[in-house]
Amino acid sequence: MSHRSLLTIVVPVYNEKPTLRTALKRLLDTDLPIATEILLVDDGSTDGGLDTVHDFEEQGRIRVIRHHRNQGKGAAVRTGIEAASGDLLTILDADLEYDPNDYRQLLAPVLAGDANVAYGARSFGGHSSYSFWHVIGNYGVTFIASFLFNTWIHDLETCLKIAPTSLWRAARLRSNGFGMEAEITAKFLRAGERIFEAPISYRARGREEGKKLTWLDGIAAVWILARVRVLGR
Repeated sequence: MSHRSLLTIVVPVYNEKPTLRTALKRLLDTDLPIATEILLVDDGSTDGGLDTVHDFEEQGRIRVIRHHRNQGKGAAVRTGIEAASGDLLTILDADLEYDPNDYRQLLAPVLAGDANVAYGARSFGGHSSYSFWHVIGNYGVTFIASFLFNTWIHDLETCLKIAPTSLWRAARLRSNGFGMEAEITAKFLRAGERIFEAPISYRARGREEGKKLTWLDGIAAVWILARVRVLGR
């Protein structure tokens, strides 16, 4: 068995007031086979969302770090990585698209020592994607990553990624925005990690619900993959 004893779950937040408390409540109610540290990084929110979870912070059930201005998801994740106390680290968005119960099947191979990095792979369907181009873009970026690093993965952009905190730190992420998903995957693969994938549930929200990812993020992801493959950074 692995010696891993604490999982840090970084929750990057930017103006997620409608879903933040529900997302954290679901996470806090999830029974996982490892102790957890929940680290909420508020990236300069202006909607008062933190007020809805102040009691969780007061009770010591979550730690909160605040950015004074919005810097992007990648910047919030970097802050979480730096502050993490856990042996393992993962990310959970606060938009209710992911089910924290899915962490169980990702943790199983990692805690057993059968894998070092585990991803939750989404299966897109009519109820689990808000647009055709969103799915095609994800498949395209993931295919390019597989080609560049001579591997085969199914879902580069998934939020549910579990790896040792030391690996996250060694990656020295540079991306401030959503490009951090491509960057961390490229750096895991370049470091020789074989990514374990398991199917997870997923509910995509639409633009009207606050979906922030755009086609420009896809272009940025391809550039980041190529940069890491050629330059290693």
